[in-house]
Amino acid sequence: MTTSFKGIMFMCAGVLCLALGDAVSKWLGEVHSPLQIVFFRTLVSLPLIALLAHFGGGLRKLQTRRPKVHLVRGVIYTGTMGFFVWGLTMLPLAEATAIAFVAPMFVTLLSVPLLGERIELPVLVASLVGFMGVLIVVRPGGEAFQLGSLVMIAAAVCYALMMVTARRYGREHLWAMVFYMTLIPMLLTALTLPWVWQTPYPWHWPGFLLSGVLGVGATAFITQAFRHAPAAIAAPFDYTAMLWAVLLGWWFWGELPDIWVLVGSVLIIGSGLAIAHHDRRTSLKRRPTA
Repeated sequence: MTTSFKGIMFMCAGVLCLALGDAVSKWLGEVHSPLQIVFFRTLVSLPLIALLAHFGGGLRKLQTRRPKVHLVRGVIYTGTMGFFVWGLTMLPLAEATAIAFVAPMFVTLLSVPLLGERIELPVLVASLVGFMGVLIVVRPGGEAFQLGSLVMIAAAVCYALMMVTARRYGREHLWAMVFYMTLIPMLLTALTLPWVWQTPYPWHWPGFLLSGVLGVGATAFITQAFRHAPAAIAAPFDYTAMLWAVLLGWWFWGELPDIWVLVGSVLIIGSGLAIAHHDRRTSLKRRPTA
């Protein structure tokens, strides 16, 4: 088995964990507030992340020199998860996943004012194609358009802000960034529990536990994916999430995406792949030669 093939398998496993976690959150969201779901997910994830950090080089990897940056990223991540879970409760799983795929486009657009980068023409065209895909999926002014679409777009914007801040301040160890990105949402959502608390039914407790375990599993698998395979090879398999979203949505909720969701998804995914390909070519050109 080649190293790149291992990376692809790790990426697919991580994406499957994410898709399953989304399905669990959607199910829990039928009863519980998104803030309560985020709280339990991070509560379960935090000790597991510390354990992985311990075996990955020791807890000293969690030390940080940028607490303010972690605080800001943690607040943004709270918005990302809160909006995403909220959107899941209002949209079919496949439609929510398709809209979330627009995040790379927002990363590109936000990198201009926040990182001082310049958008080249191919990337601009790809971004416009991705935006057209979003419009096809959400159909503003049509019967399919609803609050859930705006909420999911807000989640994608928050996620893009996280990625941009990671590119600017991401020089610390991976597990430190993941640890504080989990700790801050846990603390913030804990403050809201007196107002949003809904006592879980007995069968919901395993769901909360599974949500946290799947989240950490996704992070671990995807981290291994990029260690075994170049990003240009592993990253496109992130879009296998759409397949899982369609299958899980149909299996558990009887949801089947209409033709417009599928067409928009193709445009959004194509846009993301084009941007990733352009970024790879640009980075190779900038690499110094011997």
